[in-house]
Amino acid sequence: MLDLKLIRDNPDRIKKAARDKRIDCDVDRLITVDARRRALQVELDALRGEVKESGQLVGVLRNPKSAGYKNALEEGKTPEQIKAVAEEVQDRLTEIKPQIKTLEDEERQVLEEFDALMLTVPQPADEGVPVGKDDTENIELRRVGEVRKFPFEPKDHVALGTSLGIIDIDRGVKLAGSRNYLLIGDGALLHQAVLRLAMDMIIARGFTPVTVPVLVREEVMCGTGYFPTGRDQAYLCERDNMSLVGTAEVPLTAIHSDEILDESDLPKKYCALSTCFRREAGAAGRDAHGLYRIHLFDKVEQVVIAKSDREASVALHDEILANSEAVMQALELPYRVVNVCTGDLGMGQAAKFDIETWMPSRGGYGETHSASRFYDFQARRLKIRYRNENRKTRFCHTLNNTVIASPRVLIPILELYQNEDGSVTIPTALRPYMGGRESINPPA
Repeated sequence: MLDLKLIRDNPDRIKKAARDKRIDCDVDRLITVDARRRALQVELDALRGEVKESGQLVGVLRNPKSAGYKNALEEGKTPEQIKAVAEEVQDRLTEIKPQIKTLEDEERQVLEEFDALMLTVPQPADEGVPVGKDDTENIELRRVGEVRKFPFEPKDHVALGTSLGIIDIDRGVKLAGSRNYLLIGDGALLHQAVLRLAMDMIIARGFTPVTVPVLVREEVMCGTGYFPTGRDQAYLCERDNMSLVGTAEVPLTAIHSDEILDESDLPKKYCALSTCFRREAGAAGRDAHGLYRIHLFDKVEQVVIAKSDREASVALHDEILANSEAVMQALELPYRVVNVCTGDLGMGQAAKFDIETWMPSRGGYGETHSASRFYDFQARRLKIRYRNENRKTRFCHTLNNTVIASPRVLIPILELYQNEDGSVTIPTALRPYMGGRESINPPA
């Protein structure tokens, strides 16, 4: 959510932000509704003030023992005149109360529309973010690592995993429908090894581990910006008005909702390993093959809650991106970093960098990480604030990034580390988590 003053003062900038992000947002209607909201507030405040004062006056004029009544007598008014004044004031009260009821009914409708419109206002993209329609127009910033050239015909991860007996997609589909899978034996162990490596590395970099709920309240999804626009991608538990999260970013970011922190405690750096759930509505083509775009996966997420300082947020963005790159370098996987264009940014993201890892079966790089900065967009929705050195209350800034997500990252691991005999070499960094073993071998 943006500062309302920013929207009022810069409507053209917000309209451009919505166009660039391809988000439907009626800025003109919002400004009109906001003006009526404020006018109603002024009218109601005036009428409620009049009711309060008139009610007190009636009480005074109808009480012969009151100082006000005695003062009126001293001013030469007769009891009959005082009674007449009280009746006039009472008539005015009787006239005002229906007016207040009518205005309150209108105010409820206006506030409902205002709140709904505010939730559609996107964060403007930062300078330096490329303008583009979708991920095909993201800009590559750098490549790290060499793409392996195979002296044999490589298999894709599904064929490899099936032949090794470590991936079973057919039975996953039998249990839970399309885009589901089983990881078996060494597949499950490799999956856990990747997650444990990521947790160890991010904790060593100063992040506090948190075990978070993955079923959260509606307001937490709205607060982090996943509702209302991303509602169709979430699994909803309507009976309890709860939602399964698609990332631990949601509960981690909302930890301090409705709180006022001390500036001295910032930044707060959290990480969590959680299961994530996504409907992936609309995904098709090669994304639907194997383990790339699935309904359930595990992810280690990093979240930063920081003070309101744009320069510091940019530096923190670089830091969390470097954390993820360190994991990829430890796994010795070739990847590239891209600057995500406006059409591929989410509602609240001011800037985002994706890490895309080389996946032979896709013939290119596939997204494995997303590092985002939001400034105060999420904090305003969640009411996460802090007191600065002058004791003034400010909204925090928030950032997040994937440390690792599995089993998607198993695609490049299996495909790039495969051998001609059908075995898969275990990356050196994962061997301590795999009992010191060096490879996964086909069944005898």
